[in-house]
Amino acid sequence: MCNYLTNLSNMNNKRVMDHAANNIRILAASMVEKAKSGHPGGAMGGADFINVLYSEFLQYDPQNPKWEGRDRFFLDPGHMAPMLYAQLALIGKFTLDELQQLRQWGSPTPGHPEADVERGIENTSGPLGQGHVFAVGAAIAAKFLAARTGNPTFAKETIYAYISDGGIQEEISQGSGRIAGHLGLDNLIMFYDANEIQLSTETNAVTTEDTAMKYRAWGWNVLEINGNDCDEIRKALTAAKAEDKRPTLIIGHCVMGKGARKADNTSYEHNCKTHGAPLGGDAYRNTIVNLGGNPDDPFVIFDDVKEMYANRAEELKNAVAARHEEENAWAAANPEKAAQQKEWFSGAAPKVDWEHIQQKANDATRNASATVLGALAQQVPNMICASADLSNSDKTDGFLKQTHSFVRGDFSGAFFQAGVAELTMACCCIGMALHGGVIAACGTFFVFSDYMKPAVRMAALMQLPVKFIWTHDAFRVGEDGPTHEPVEQEAQIRLMEKLKNHHGKNSMLVLRPADAEETTVCWKMAMENTDTPTALILSRQNINMLPEGTDYSQAAKGAYIVAGSDENPDVIMVASGSEVSTLVAGAELLHKDGIKTRVVSVPSEGLFRSQSKEYQESIIPTGAKVFGLTAGLPVNLLGLVGANGKIWGLESFGFSAPYKVLDEKLGFTAENVYNQVKSML
Repeated sequence: MCNYLTNLSNMNNKRVMDHAANNIRILAASMVEKAKSGHPGGAMGGADFINVLYSEFLQYDPQNPKWEGRDRFFLDPGHMAPMLYAQLALIGKFTLDELQQLRQWGSPTPGHPEADVERGIENTSGPLGQGHVFAVGAAIAAKFLAARTGNPTFAKETIYAYISDGGIQEEISQGSGRIAGHLGLDNLIMFYDANEIQLSTETNAVTTEDTAMKYRAWGWNVLEINGNDCDEIRKALTAAKAEDKRPTLIIGHCVMGKGARKADNTSYEHNCKTHGAPLGGDAYRNTIVNLGGNPDDPFVIFDDVKEMYANRAEELKNAVAARHEEENAWAAANPEKAAQQKEWFSGAAPKVDWEHIQQKANDATRNASATVLGALAQQVPNMICASADLSNSDKTDGFLKQTHSFVRGDFSGAFFQAGVAELTMACCCIGMALHGGVIAACGTFFVFSDYMKPAVRMAALMQLPVKFIWTHDAFRVGEDGPTHEPVEQEAQIRLMEKLKNHHGKNSMLVLRPADAEETTVCWKMAMENTDTPTALILSRQNINMLPEGTDYSQAAKGAYIVAGSDENPDVIMVASGSEVSTLVAGAELLHKDGIKTRVVSVPSEGLFRSQSKEYQESIIPTGAKVFGLTAGLPVNLLGLVGANGKIWGLESFGFSAPYKVLDEKLGFTAENVYNQVKSML
């Protein structure tokens, strides 16, 4: 451990430290007051911790915000954005003018922080519970990179997380606590702001559990301190840094609205009303005065605070220079690994020999995915694959068979066994992506994507290229029955292709391949998609191959014409996944009646709608008679079929029976395709 971090003889003066924390409180309360909206109380309570962290412990490069070996701070309670913005202003990442634009249009200080590494913000936060799980994923990524590269910088990296009374109640905290303790993530330090106040009640109205005992049971090192005392915070962080076997939870008993005063100048501390509203009027003025500020000119950084952080910047320059020398020595001794690391952190798509991936004919697309994953495990050394206790069923074991799972003390493998915790798994994979240098993928049954949706949305918002592998894609799960049969899930996920991110792109790429060969192409598209998440929706059952001569490369356009289609068709038939082969079989029956058909495979409507109007018209011309077949809700294909077409879909939950029986009972047969098309001609 670096002496400059732990030598208590070099610690900052307590008076100055308290002054700096009050500076953060003044700025946070003033930001909210000016915006007439926001959350001052928590920000004021947490000021002491974040000040100690940034002034004495957090290692980062002031000249290179994206330094791969930096410590990372993940904020879970995004409503405490004023605390983070104020702290980042103290280190020069935000101007005082920018702080005054809190929650305004076009401002770099939105109501909840949005990931911006250049500004010192590692993650978007807002939905409570997710932010600290991103930290767990980042800690796993750091361990993995240390093992894969041998670069000593990753072994020295510390991941810090900040969680609140509300965030720790979210069910996801159970999964992340279990995983972090089980894997012995000693590079993870989490501060729990135990201020005993929530938005509408004190915490004792909803919980009486022993949080410390809970985390100790999971294998964490747990410390309890006065969260508003810089000396106790420093001592706890020093002890946490010295821990080499367990993650550490620091329970900081903080005061909500620390230093706040009411209009009559009595204490406004420990009050729910400060959680989500400006202090207001005389209460605000009294508070600023009490904290040593000027309510008529609150947006200032005190001179002694400026000096302290200027000194810290110089310390960091020296410390980081030593780290860089160490990194350079490693790079000189390991030029191939150094070049590889540079490529990994560039975010570029990996080089994969797609041409030599051999698929088995008429296979389930989950099995075809396993074949691809086996190749990726061998060819993409910075890829981590995860499964929520389903690897031998979602076939992520195709990846696992080429490596081994992470275990405590050994991160040389590349497989993450998350257990039955889909949301936790997804957030951990997001954290890996946020850390950088890692390509993350995770698998489960498609019906359980419901558990993951909040994380998928965050991945889309942050434009993170996580790969979501969802198998057992339709009612053909069969005997497991309606609880395991996705019907409405495809419609829900495909909405993400219709939603644009802040760069004007489809927020997600959603791919449902029609057979084994199209699965390879879809995986290629997923790996080459480096700026949004990708979903792969895969079948449990075997699927007949599309006709010989089909140009699968055209799947990259989102929709394309399947071989054997007729010129000037009487009807165009569209589908994705296993329903495409059913359309092909139906087309054979229609041909016997002299009806000309065109079968179109649409793995991604969103991608198809991103193509030129000319291309779209060449595939599905305006005014054509269009029939759609979907194992999900009919709305899946409405945008392709149009109001004048016809869609055969599923309008109810599924049923328990063998899948071939369900095909017959629910009308997913060549004969029904024939009948439905005949009825519309």
